[in-house]
This record gives sequence, structure tokens and C-alpha cells, in this order.
Amino acid sequence: MQSSKGQKEIINEELLPVTDIDIRALADIYDEKPVYLSVYLPVSGRENEHLNRIFIDSRVSAIKKALDPELRSEFEKTFEMAEPAVFDAAISGEKGRIIFASSKESFLRVHRLAVEPEQSFVLDTSPYLLPLAKLRADYEDYGVLLVDSQEAKFTCIRSDIAEEKKHLSTDLMNKHKKGGWSQMRFNHLRKGAIKSFLSEVAENVQGTCDQLQTRGFVLAGPGEAKQQLMEMLPYEVQQKVLGVIDVPIDIPRDELVEAGDAVLQKSEHSEAITVGEELKSAILKGGLAVHGFEDVKNALEQARVNTLLILKDSSVPGWICERCQNLQANANAPKECDRCGGPTLVVNVIEELYEMAQRTGAKVEFVEKEDFLESDDDVGALLRY
Repeated sequence: MQSSKGQKEIINEELLPVTDIDIRALADIYDEKPVYLSVYLPVSGRENEHLNRIFIDSRVSAIKKALDPELRSEFEKTFEMAEPAVFDAAISGEKGRIIFASSKESFLRVHRLAVEPEQSFVLDTSPYLLPLAKLRADYEDYGVLLVDSQEAKFTCIRSDIAEEKKHLSTDLMNKHKKGGWSQMRFNHLRKGAIKSFLSEVAENVQGTCDQLQTRGFVLAGPGEAKQQLMEMLPYEVQQKVLGVIDVPIDIPRDELVEAGDAVLQKSEHSEAITVGEELKSAILKGGLAVHGFEDVKNALEQARVNTLLILKDSSVPGWICERCQNLQANANAPKECDRCGGPTLVVNVIEELYEMAQRTGAKVEFVEKEDFLESDDDVGALLRY
């Protein structure tokens, strides 16, 4: 359940998958002054509760000291609005919480998560989205098809929240009477029943995949049934299989999520390697790719970027003009913008590039250092044209 006033206030009282948070809409929110507070907290356990209070008190004190009286007053109102949600007790299964707030705009978003973000407490001209983007990259929606010769269950896993979407089973004549069919005939009929059941499963999987917006699904279960099913799946559905794993049909849900997550992470890393290699190849051949802050920024401003590649855990200091959006990296912020004379603000340039990508509909891929460029660049881009 959630309470809402238009789109200004959204307070989730239940666990929410990170993919349900409208990051594109948040990227469009902006003010010329730093009036948006963004809070990311791990909330499970007493230790986190204690550490969060120390962290929040420290950040509140530091921010107050850095603001002029007018903005300090506005920040105090915003924190007063957000504070109940910041220190509210965790609900069952909640591991993390994200809060966006602005008293000036009467804006409050509270999201309870089953996954754990790193601590962050930021006051900026817009919601701080980079930690959310990384969570979304790490916890994409996917499915697990758990199958044996008698039963099939399709579970959708969204940010470690498991929801069963489909359950099929069949009676494979295991209760035939003594003195009935010969063993040979029974085995033949049983194999036919298994094949018929798996054919039904294959049809249902295709329909389920069409309905759910998932990255793909993990094929899991004991024995040979999953391999038989794999051969029956249409080619386009086979391409959605992220991996095949051996697990018992009655595996506990938390263990199923853990096993599925391991497959997903391996698949995501493989995709990041592929995109990184595509970028390197395009640069070597003079193709549709750029790297380095200036070239990537220019391409984003022209909406030419198809995929923005960001070096994982990178942070580039810089500044932005609050009036004309002039963005500069690796430079101390002047009092006035050299382009329009407007006020400037210290920023993480990577965050600003990410928000530009969201506003222009570009995909974003976070890559490891070993899969990226040999240079010291933190960003690269594959271009549309």
C-alpha cells in the first residue's frame, strides 16, 4: 500500500522492487538551488540503526554548516519532512530504504527495499540517482523456471522479492495397480506423458515470458527434465535462458533466490564484457563510439548516445552552472559560470552524465576496470549516429 498526493508524495508501506522506481521521471526533476534531499540507508538490524543515526547526524551537521541562512532554513524543513521515514522501524524483509524529499516542492518519496544500498545522504539540485542506478544494474528482474518430470513453477524474482507466477503439475500414472500394465508398456506411456507435460510447460513459458518484462530466466531443477525442456523451447525463448542449474524441486525460496542471483550476476558480467569489447572495437575502427568526458558529454547533449558505459564505482569531481547547465570536470567551481555568469554548484560529474543519459533515453552499462578501456577514462559511449 502507499499514500499519494498526485505525484508529489509516494510512501511505500510494502517492499518495492528497485525496477518499480521511475528513475526516468526522477531524472527530469530539477531546481536551480540545492533543495532535493536524497537518502540511501541499509536498515536491517540494530547495528545499522545505530550506524545510520551517527551517519545522519554527521551529514546533517556538515550540510548546515555549508549552506547560507536561506538554504539552511529550507534544508531544515526538508529534513523535518523526511526524518520520520529516515528513522522509521524496518518492516519484515526490509533491508534498505531510499528517500527523496524537498520541502520547497512538497515532494516526498519513500521506497522500502529487499536489497541493501550503501549509505548516502546528499543535498542537490535534483534527486541523487547514481546509487539507485547501480542497484537497478545489480538487481534486474528475472525469472526462475523450476521443473522436473511432474511439476513446473515459474517464479519472478524482482530485487530479491520472489513471486510465483505459474504452477503446472501432472499425474504420471504413478499409482497404477499391481497386475495392470506391463512395466515396458507403463514406461513407454510414462515417457509419453512426460513429453506431453514438458510440451505444455514450453508453451506456458513462452506466454509467461511475453507477459513479464524480465531480462530472461534461469532454468533449474533436478534430473534430465530441464534439458529435455530446453530442447523443446522455441529458439527465441532459448535465447532468454540465462543459465541452467541443478537444484532440488523443493528448494526453499531464499535458496532459490540466492542461486538465481548468482546466475544473473554471471550473465550481467558477460554482457558488460561484450559491450566493453564493442566499444573498444568501434574506437579502433573509427566507428560510432567516443570516450572521455568532453566527447561523451557533447554526444549526450546532442542525444546521440545509444549506450553510456560507466566505470563501476567511479567518481569525477566537477561543477555545474545552476542556470545554463554548463558542466565541467576536474576543475574547481568558480563563483560564477564563465559562460552565463550564473551560480555554480560542486557535483559528481558521473551523476550528471547518468542523468543526461536517462533524459535522452540512452541505455547505461556499468563495467569493471578490466573490461573497459586501457586509458584512464571513466566513461565511454556507443553512438546512434
